Amino acid sequence: MEKYQEIERSIIKKFRKPLWKKFINGVNDYQLIQEGDKIAVCISGGKDSMLLAKLMQEVQRHGKIPFETVFLVMDPGYNEINRQTIIQNAALLNIPITIFDTQIYDIVAEIDQSPCYLCARMRRGYLYKKAQELGCNKIALGHHFDDVIETILMGMLYGGQIQTMMPKLHSTNHPGMQLIRPMYLVKEADIIAWKQYNDLQFIQCACRLTENCTLCDNGGGGSKRQEMKSLIKKFRQINPSIEMNIFRSVHNVNLDTIIGYHNKEMEYNFLDDYDKKGGSTPC
Repeated sequence: MEKYQEIERSIIKKFRKPLWKKFINGVNDYQLIQEGDKIAVCISGGKDSMLLAKLMQEVQRHGKIPFETVFLVMDPGYNEINRQTIIQNAALLNIPITIFDTQIYDIVAEIDQSPCYLCARMRRGYLYKKAQELGCNKIALGHHFDDVIETILMGMLYGGQIQTMMPKLHSTNHPGMQLIRPMYLVKEADIIAWKQYNDLQFIQCACRLTENCTLCDNGGGGSKRQEMKSLIKKFRQINPSIEMNIFRSVHNVNLDTIIGYHNKEMEYNFLDDYDKKGGSTPC
């Protein structure tokens, strides 16, 4: 059995419950894949996107819905070591990647304020554009369960709002394109366990603007997302259900107990119809 076949087998067998079933549940629960889709699976070279590529291969091979995939690697200006690491890992995992080059890192290097935000926006835009050129109607990103709950907490603690990372989105700048997150229910700890079980080494962060550019497991630094990881770790020691409760909180919003909310078309404050409701809400 080839190495990539052993890795594929580990997804279906040893990690069936935490990886494969959670992946399939996310795809089904949020209706992420439809018949006839052509999906650009976006690979950054890290553990999350590499596992996403393998999961997409497996569901394409064993699933009931026919769809196409392109495994897309955008090089924003990687150094040669990181680029070759991605190419070698793709060959090891039997992922037929398509690479295209940009100069995003050079552009962002000239920016003083919020370079990471700009970089993320530019990367997303280039991925949409290239995917559309290749005839795709969706791009798939490797965000996972931990990313979702960290986003919820960051929105509350630093943004003063309740929001989440959505499982799928329509692109506003690229009509006809959608973004999907098939690993929405997969936990990061299980991704790391899969990586370690198969003795795989992926790039963690290839950004030239940070010191976090080595092959490693966890990364670090003082980012707000790292703060959320540490905070959730503390919560988990108090109550192991904390993570799932944070996740479920945005699936189960009681609008009768919200002071205000808004979308692109309207804003609502509870005082708008407070007198009309009278005593309809128990207290």
